[in-house]
Formats: sequence, C-alpha cells, structure tokens
Amino acid sequence: MNRKQKKELVESLNKTFLNSQSIIVTHISGLTVSETTTLRSNMRDANCKFKVTKNKIVKLALKKTKFEHLDNLFTGPTAIGSSDDAIAPAKVLVNFTKESEKIKIIGGGVEAKSLSVEEITYLASLPSLDEVRSKLIGLLMAGPTKLVRTIKEPSSRLARILATKNN
Repeated sequence: MNRKQKKELVESLNKTFLNSQSIIVTHISGLTVSETTTLRSNMRDANCKFKVTKNKIVKLALKKTKFEHLDNLFTGPTAIGSSDDAIAPAKVLVNFTKESEKIKIIGGGVEAKSLSVEEITYLASLPSLDEVRSKLIGLLMAGPTKLVRTIKEPSSRLARILATKNN
C-alpha cells in the first residue's frame, strides 16, 4: 500500500469515526470467509459497518474524533463495528459472538464515553430506536383507538357504558 492509499484509508476511517454514534472494537482470529460474509451481511442489514483494521492506520484516523480515547484498544488482530445508531452494532456483534468463539468484543465507545464489554452487552439488550418509536406510537394511539371504538358502538351500548361510569 503506497502513501496515497494509506492517506485515503485514514481519511475514510476518520469520516467513519466522525459520523458514528458508537464504535465496537473486536479481536478476530480464524474467521472463515463464510463467517466473515455472514457477519458483514448482518451488519449491513442493521445499517452498520464492519471493517478489519490495521492498528497503526486506525490510531491515525482516531485523532481529533470523539473516539480518540479508544486508541489503547487497537492491539492485535482488530476489527471495528460502527453505526450512526448507538445500539445496532452492539446488538449484531454480541449476537455473533454467541455463535462464534473466533470473535471477541474487547471494548468500545458511545460518543465520548468508553464502554466495557459488560456495558456493550447491556447496550445490546436495549430496544433499538425503531422498537422504541413503535412502542411510543402504540401508546399514543391506544387512547384515541379506544375512543373511536367506543363511539362506533351502538348508542344503547354507549349509554350503558356511560351509566356504569357514573355509578
């Protein structure tokens, strides 16, 4: 890899770090091509990125980003999962580590906060942003939905309901 390619790779990784809400750092050893393909596919499906990295290049790319404090995690055979969703890469990688012993989560960060392996596991157990939104919409729609059902009932049934509420 020549200097120009290295510079482009550093800039690309730097943009990834600047645009990500969370970074999960893993150690990988002995992943087969099919396992790597499966993992990358799972990450893509969750709108996440997964990249096997060269530690020296990553340490250069981390400078002047909110994840600069994670540079001590980049030793040995590392790969990173990242996303603009703080929970998604943790969910995918924690699930994948349950299936394969060839990948191990060693740490990460959300915004400027470092995360331990236990905190990443907890983060993975939280509902995703889409799940929270759907639950919130369900809660907001429950009241009006019940009101519409009540109004649509025959008038005699509505009268009985109102009579029981007054007693």
